[in-house]
Amino acid sequence: MTVTSPPAAAPAAAAGLSPRAAALRTLLRNRLAVAALAVLAIMLLLAVLAPLIAPYDPNSQDLLLRLRPPVWQSGGSGAHPLGTDQLGRDMLSRVIYGTRVSLLVGAGAALLAGVIGTAVGLTSGYFGGLPDRILMRLADVQLAFPAILLALAIVGFLGSGLWYVILVLGITGWVSYARVVRSEVMSLRSRDFITEARAIGVTDRAIMRRHLLPNVMAPLATIATLHVAAAIVAEASLSYLGLGVPRETVTWGSMLADGQLYLGTSWWVAVFPGLALMITSLAVNITGDALRDVADPKAYRR
Repeated sequence: MTVTSPPAAAPAAAAGLSPRAAALRTLLRNRLAVAALAVLAIMLLLAVLAPLIAPYDPNSQDLLLRLRPPVWQSGGSGAHPLGTDQLGRDMLSRVIYGTRVSLLVGAGAALLAGVIGTAVGLTSGYFGGLPDRILMRLADVQLAFPAILLALAIVGFLGSGLWYVILVLGITGWVSYARVVRSEVMSLRSRDFITEARAIGVTDRAIMRRHLLPNVMAPLATIATLHVAAAIVAEASLSYLGLGVPRETVTWGSMLADGQLYLGTSWWVAVFPGLALMITSLAVNITGDALRDVADPKAYRR
């Protein structure tokens, strides 16, 4: 199928740019988005290379060094640039290792929720009728429960663990994908190229896979990016409440929980993992907003 380019994209086409090249140029013109992508790239490198970058084992304890301040404060040491926690563990190493769990949970939960939500949205939007009513009422039932309470209930039933957390956050996050995909599919299913595909005997499964799915990838990418940030915050919340990954696994949420008692005396124990969580979530959200602008044809006018 040949998709007619919107009038706003004419300048890009005239300049000999493909739609992908024009989208990339629009993205690169957004300096805030480029900075956010750079931050995410750094976080990804920290996650992948944590054993090589981190100066210490994140769980190595030394009570003689407990609650040492950062290097720029009196009493600080260059051996521990971000200080140590209440058990003498190096804060820099723990923040670096915490990146691995946060990014894994965020990406894994977004991928799982995207797969479930896309399948539900395609089925609901394409077939309509009874399947649509059943699936959308199921979505309404899930939306009736606060997501964090539903996650707490499932984690409390299944138990703590990294993969359980990803499973829970994926299961509780599919509704937004399903609603967006359903809306897009309902607007596409009456188009001529879908009617012609049915007329020549193309199966429903092939139509959904070859013709509908590629047309909903742009909004899916935007939702997935924003869901990564939400999943990172949700994992931190569960770890803060002691229902996330096991305590021996370093996470920003568990570090915040450990540091809450020392905010008045040793602020760095909670502030540094909190800053890492905030910066990562902000970078992911900014990237999601930029992708949404690029996916919108009106973005090419800027």
